[in-house]
Amino acid sequence: MRAVVQRVSEASVTIDGAVTAAIGRGLAVFVGVAGDDGTADAQWMAEKITQLRIFADDAGKMNLSLADIAGEMLIVSQFTLQADCRKGRRPGFSAAAPPALAEPLYQRFVEEVVLRGVAVATGTFQADMAVRLINDGPVTMMLDSKKIF
Repeated sequence: MRAVVQRVSEASVTIDGAVTAAIGRGLAVFVGVAGDDGTADAQWMAEKITQLRIFADDAGKMNLSLADIAGEMLIVSQFTLQADCRKGRRPGFSAAAPPALAEPLYQRFVEEVVLRGVAVATGTFQADMAVRLINDGPVTMMLDSKKIF
């Protein structure tokens, strides 16, 4: 499971011209599920992201987690995070999980975040979405449940 995590002052998802999800201060998280991912990946990712110390404390140091600041999380499924761009000019998506596997694991990730006490808003799985966000910092991190960048 891969995720791009962005610290935001606000973020929202619009589908067919209507805002369907929005958060204030917190994290916008784009999640791509791989074909070999399982429940353990969703649990690891939820624990890691909710506990990442990427918010400033009173001294201005990145020392606080999402839980520490009572922040919110916008979670958007994004299969393109599994793209392989090493060859040619057209990305390959063979590593991405098929929708029948990806959607339950995406939902499991959302559930795991909620279980950790975080207020969550989500995009709609497989929808064509417009995501708007204000990246705070900017702070952007990439995580992969199977490897270290």
